[in-house]
Parts: sequence; C-alpha cells; structure tokens
Amino acid sequence: MAGPAPATPTIPPPRRPVVPDAGARHWYEHELGWPTAPGRPLRLVTGVRFDVLEVPAEAGARALRHLAPGSPVILRGDRMELLVAPGSAEELPGLLEWLEWGPVPLDLRALGPGGTLEAPAPAGPAWAASGRAASAQGAAVWLRPPGPGREDVDASLPAMPGMPGMPGVTAVPAVGREGSAPDLVRLVDTVAAHCHRVRLRRGCAGRPAGRRDQPLAFS
Repeated sequence: MAGPAPATPTIPPPRRPVVPDAGARHWYEHELGWPTAPGRPLRLVTGVRFDVLEVPAEAGARALRHLAPGSPVILRGDRMELLVAPGSAEELPGLLEWLEWGPVPLDLRALGPGGTLEAPAPAGPAWAASGRAASAQGAAVWLRPPGPGREDVDASLPAMPGMPGMPGVTAVPAVGREGSAPDLVRLVDTVAAHCHRVRLRRGCAGRPAGRRDQPLAFS
C-alpha cells in the first residue's frame, strides 16, 4: 500500500530587508530628534515632530511641486507618505470640508498623535545598500530624505496658518499662492484632486468589457 504523497515544498516569500536597529535608531533620535517606538521593526512616532499624509504614489507625485526642497517624503510600494507639520492630521477633516472634498471618498489617510510609522533606512552613503535592498523588495525608502538640520526640517513641513513652520500667519491662505512657505491647504487640495482622479480611473478600468454608460435622463 502506497504511503502518503510527499508534501509539496513551499517557497517562502522574499524576506523584507531589516533596518539595522541600533544605528538607525540613533540617527533618527539624535540626528533628527524624532522619537521612536520601542521594539522591532523600528518605528517612528507620529504627532510629535511631524504628522503624515498617506496617499497613492501617483497622487503624491503630483503634489511634490508644492513642497519645499527639504520636505521629507517616503515611498512605500505604491503608496507615498508626505511628512507635514504636527497638528495637520487633526486639521485634515475640516480642511477637506472647507475645500469641498468632504463628501468625496478619497484614498487619503492621516497619521497623527498616537500613531507610528515603520522607519525607512536612514539617508546617507552608509545606508545606501540598505535603501537599495528595501526599494527592490517594496519596503519603505526615502524619496526625499530629511535634511541634516532639525530646524530646517521643521521649517520644510507643510503647515496650516498659525501652526509650526508658518509663524505669524493667522488668516486662511489662498489656494495657489506663490513664493510662500509650504502650504498645507494647497498640498491637500492637489492631493485630494489626484486621489479622486486615480479612484475614477481605477473604477473605469474595472468595468466589464463592452459596458457603456447610459445617457443621463432629465425630467
């Protein structure tokens, strides 16, 4: 009597690159002054030095022109994470309402106080190999790494009026203004518009072949 068939060997999924914890934690906490959460993998605490807007990478790429050259941006697979001033996550719902995006479902998420973010490999020549390995496996990498100065990084974060990074401004800024500090209003409006376009295009691509929209009927 034949014995049981041998089990089919399974191929393990590719392992994600591990960011060396000690050196990376020191870089984030001491070079940038960003708090990290205990444990592994290394995670950055949001809501203290920065909040995060997470959007589809395509929508985020369209918004890069509204950022200061030193505004940090993370690429994580097909998602982009834009670092913004602390307090932005709390302001986001009201800002979307003010911009008339409130009723529209958007693939847009904000991380603020109490949140954490898996840390990319730090920027710099010593971490270049880790960054390349992470990029090849779809893990997070710095698309625009934070600069070396803490004050410069803080000043580069898009902010609402009266928030850190835009001192002395008390009025709601006009969308589309030029020659100013990074503007959260302008950034969110651009990101929301492109999130909406990405969603519509994906919806159209998912329709069955041969389907046609019916003409609108007015009474």
